[in-house]
Amino acid sequence: MDTMQVRFWGTRGSIPAALTAQMLRDKLVHALVAAAGHGLDTPEKAGAFADTLPFPVSHTFGGNSPCVELLADGAPRVLLDMGSGARPAGLEALRQLAGKPGEFHIFMSHLHWDHIMGFPFFTPAYIPGHSIRIYGCHAELEHAFRRQQAPPSFPVDFSRLGARIEFVQLEPGRDYEIAGYRVVAKLQAHGGDSYGYRFERGGKTVIYSTDSEHKLDDIAQTDGFIDFFRAADLVIFDAMYSLADAISVKEDWGHSSNMVGVELCQLAQARHLVLFHHEPAYDDATIERVWRETQRLEEITRGEHAVQVTAAYDGLQIAL
Repeated sequence: MDTMQVRFWGTRGSIPAALTAQMLRDKLVHALVAAAGHGLDTPEKAGAFADTLPFPVSHTFGGNSPCVELLADGAPRVLLDMGSGARPAGLEALRQLAGKPGEFHIFMSHLHWDHIMGFPFFTPAYIPGHSIRIYGCHAELEHAFRRQQAPPSFPVDFSRLGARIEFVQLEPGRDYEIAGYRVVAKLQAHGGDSYGYRFERGGKTVIYSTDSEHKLDDIAQTDGFIDFFRAADLVIFDAMYSLADAISVKEDWGHSSNMVGVELCQLAQARHLVLFHHEPAYDDATIERVWRETQRLEEITRGEHAVQVTAAYDGLQIAL
């Protein structure tokens, strides 16, 4: 059975969100207070102590907008969305390729700016010899990529890119064999439409479902997503809002909540839920609090089937 790796390069929604100087200072203050009396007089001791600190103190969930990579033995690279996380994804791919030509397959959930803004900084696109195929269900797929690099928005026009770049429009609900995966796209509720993807390979299934508003009172829609998520090993899920926001002030804004993600994964008997597309206004402590609340919700509502819950962060890697 193939090993599949899922790597997160960008996990924020709507707009990149940088770690500010004040946020970093708060982390340092917390760490220094916790370190008092521990005699951390060597890098080794300090490193071991840092590993005991809570995640939002010792790490960050990151600030890049959506980009996720699928890697499997013997398969070309697959990228999901081209948010600002595409920049480090491209640089790491070039490092690993070490001068050899690369083959990239890119699947777009939709064409809002936070999901395409990284492509002008995706270095493989500038280098002759690389092959890039961009898939999506929107008729405007190619136009959106070309338009953001046209004057006056960007100094390098799309026509000057050196790689061989193709655009492929997919039909939702149809099965495709692409880059060694069985792929099917599904329409989702979002302004201008969004599409989720189900990827199957070597007995493993990954769902990528971002920028989708799930209303559980719509039975037909809910049943459709339960089938789409069915028995998935990993569900990458738009959990941008709290449930209170999702059903009140931010209803119809095109995003979902952590609680809905838990319920859908439980009903679908999916194995692992990853909270994704984090609200850019949330700091690390808030994202961790949402994650811990989601874990508790899963525990108290659990039947015979347990769902693992993780909060995505830039740099997270999950092996399937």
